[in-house]
Amino acid sequence: MCGRYASTRSDDDLSSIFDAAVALGEAPEPSYNVAPTDPVRIVLERGDEARQLRTVRWGLIPSWAKDRKIASRLINARSETITEKPAFRKAAAKRRCLIPADGYYEWEKREGKKIPHFLHTDGVLAMAGLYELWPDPALPDDDPAKWVWTTTVLTTTATDALGHIHDRSPVVVPADMRDAWLDPTLTDLGAVADLVQSIPEPHLSPYEVSTAVNSVRNNGPELLEPVA
Repeated sequence: MCGRYASTRSDDDLSSIFDAAVALGEAPEPSYNVAPTDPVRIVLERGDEARQLRTVRWGLIPSWAKDRKIASRLINARSETITEKPAFRKAAAKRRCLIPADGYYEWEKREGKKIPHFLHTDGVLAMAGLYELWPDPALPDDDPAKWVWTTTVLTTTATDALGHIHDRSPVVVPADMRDAWLDPTLTDLGAVADLVQSIPEPHLSPYEVSTAVNSVRNNGPELLEPVA
């Protein structure tokens, strides 16, 4: 799964890496401990609009949800079933995105304890995601905050190299498949399922980090330092 990650790159860096022409919404502060419900930057394309960076909340709220409470349960989506589950099916067809990350944290169960690790690569990870727009029933139609934008991270079965840490890991989209993943003209669910299955296993490097990351109150570069 993916329950925490680091995201510290500037909009200029992200725009260059992901060829985004527009940045919408206030950019979140750099974070070494992004947690569910936090504001995060995603990369997306909509219709004929230019590729954009946009700030959304982590934790998907389906358009049919009665309130926001469901968001905390939908921070991840199993990639194997996104074209079938009601919470994700429409977004899988029309609202796919990339979620940039320096890397993510995962906890290994060892001798009755949960040991945090940071998993990363040389560059920025492009985690596959879905996003949704939810109309807040408590707000009038003309309120600028009426439509709440949210996102979820897709996960898959972890590779042998990472499976000893956790049995699930984020789906990481390689650079040569990002255009296809973001393509707004790809709406056939069967084709989307095929695309997901064709994404290769990522080559990530894990190392143990301090249990300070366990608390969302801690948020600094020291969280990324390896434990001796």
